[in-house]
Amino acid sequence: MARRQGQRYKWAILPVVTVPILFLLAPVIFFQIYFSLHQWTAYLGDWWQADFVGLELFGDVLQDPRFYWSLLRSLVFAGASTILCLIIGFTLAYLMRQPFPGRSFFYLLFITPMLIVPVAIGYTYEMLLVQKGPLNQLLSWLTGQEIQVAWFAERIPAFISIIFIEVWNWTPFVFILMLAGLSSMPREPIEAAKVLGASPLQVFFHVQLPFLRPVIVLALILRFLEAVGEYPKVWSLTRGGPGSYTETMPVYLYIMSWEHFNISKGAAMSYLVLLIVAAIVYLCIRILLREKRALEILYRRSA
Repeated sequence: MARRQGQRYKWAILPVVTVPILFLLAPVIFFQIYFSLHQWTAYLGDWWQADFVGLELFGDVLQDPRFYWSLLRSLVFAGASTILCLIIGFTLAYLMRQPFPGRSFFYLLFITPMLIVPVAIGYTYEMLLVQKGPLNQLLSWLTGQEIQVAWFAERIPAFISIIFIEVWNWTPFVFILMLAGLSSMPREPIEAAKVLGASPLQVFFHVQLPFLRPVIVLALILRFLEAVGEYPKVWSLTRGGPGSYTETMPVYLYIMSWEHFNISKGAAMSYLVLLIVAAIVYLCIRILLREKRALEILYRRSA
């Protein structure tokens, strides 16, 4: 009986899975493969008359220094914002793990940035960080000196700004994951450690942190993968400028495909990015499986 129900379930979800693949994903994959193997831009006429060039476009991408710089910026941007999100989100979750008056208000306050549309965040911060905007005025008032930093017109301030805005936007995501991990943690090992005379720091590092490791790894992986593909806020704030100093990989892909109208090179570039992301995802899955096995062993020992 259970086997029949399982088969019925498989047949029931089959259309839900196959229809989006056939009508949404398959055409995209077909056109990406076609354009990456044919030289075509919007100025060359009909796309079905494009010249076949084989793997030549992939070679052009691999010889493009701008491709490597944009990839490096994406990795630095994702790494820095992920680490800061983890530190701030974990700290907030640890402080809010116990009930206190007004906890619901602070919980709502902390998760609000994640609910705002990315483009709206970009244009809002563009107004806040303008050279004679509120932030520079506040810093001038606090320091007693006139401060007029051109946050999006100078290289280092621009890159720091987009990292800060990304952290502000996605720290709530890490906060929710960490709070869920702390709330689901078994109380028995913690109480046993306290009975044995362990200090709060010893309880944290030797009891709580090992149980939280899989949640921390999951938060790092999800946050890093999302940050690598971040496009709306970066484009609405800097459009990759000044120069190309904040030009991350998604921004460069957009510029190559839809501003230079080099659709074929953009398609080849997207496949190379896909291979890089697939390798990162594979590594992340291996790490998650290892952490899952370690957590299962830890639970068996604590039981």
